[in-house]
Amino acid sequence: MTREFSPAGIVTDEVISYYARRAAAGVGLLITEGVYVSEDSGESTRVPRLFGEPQLAAWKRLVDAVHAEGGLIAPQLWHLGAERMDHPSYNPALPTLSPSGVSASGAAYGRAATIAELERIRDDFARAALAAKDIGFDALELHGAHGYLLDQFQWEGTNHRDDVYGGSLESRTRFPAEVAAAVRAAVGSDIPVIYRFSQWKEGDYTARIAKTPAELETILTTLAEAGVSVFHASTRRHWEPAFPEVEGQDGRLGLAGWTKKITGLPSIAVGSVGLNQVFHVAWQEGGRAETTGLEPLLEQFGRSEFDLIAVGRVLLSDPGWVRKVRNCRFDEIRPFQAEDLERLS
Repeated sequence: MTREFSPAGIVTDEVISYYARRAAAGVGLLITEGVYVSEDSGESTRVPRLFGEPQLAAWKRLVDAVHAEGGLIAPQLWHLGAERMDHPSYNPALPTLSPSGVSASGAAYGRAATIAELERIRDDFARAALAAKDIGFDALELHGAHGYLLDQFQWEGTNHRDDVYGGSLESRTRFPAEVAAAVRAAVGSDIPVIYRFSQWKEGDYTARIAKTPAELETILTTLAEAGVSVFHASTRRHWEPAFPEVEGQDGRLGLAGWTKKITGLPSIAVGSVGLNQVFHVAWQEGGRAETTGLEPLLEQFGRSEFDLIAVGRVLLSDPGWVRKVRNCRFDEIRPFQAEDLERLS
């Protein structure tokens, strides 16, 4: 949940306490806010970075604090690609690079990256992953969702290349797979590498990188062969079927359910868990999402659709959410309000 509380890309004592509180309340695995992997990864000077001596030293203190509370933690490795836009606050002199210089909204930003630049970005991901492992992180997550760089390669709406990284679905998946393989080679075989992906993009909730289960299989098996060991299937509503046109019981499966069915690997489901409104209300003045029951979630879990469930907003607003759910104290859970994005609680 990126909210820009890390000036100069350095997590503060307040940020460290924020994560530690959630570990103390029983969250099994904390996946951090998006973390820049290179000097041209992002837009803001207040998003944490996973390079630089003061940045890495602060992350070490954060990881140690989470471990002291019995938690596990993974950084979410992030490159915005075209979503960095043309006038970033962070390193504005550096070019904005992406597959084709087009954002998920269709706006033209920056330019298409050269092959040499893509090789450098791939290595930046691997370098950040190795730094994370050396610090003591328990797993890694590659942010390949929501219209950011890796997702920009996979979606035909943002990938208009005519080289080895564009064209067919297999070619559009090549660069994300190369990043995953480089990360796996850097960190070895003993640390989970999570890949977060989505069908939807910012501003286009009907977008699909995979129009059929067969296309989803092409994407996921390629990434799994490259070294991904867990898939994080990001949806706006976890209970909605991913391919409702499919007949029979499979037509009920959410995106995480299809992911587990196709790969056999652990899957993470996410999307409006315990809340009655999707994420876009977070950006509306006075936006609010009330808490709901977890019956749909438990039904999916009973069908073995996923192995882990991820929560964002409700855990952001209420650090004790896991403990309250475990003890059936649902009436004590704090609803999400847009103002929760503006503070560390």
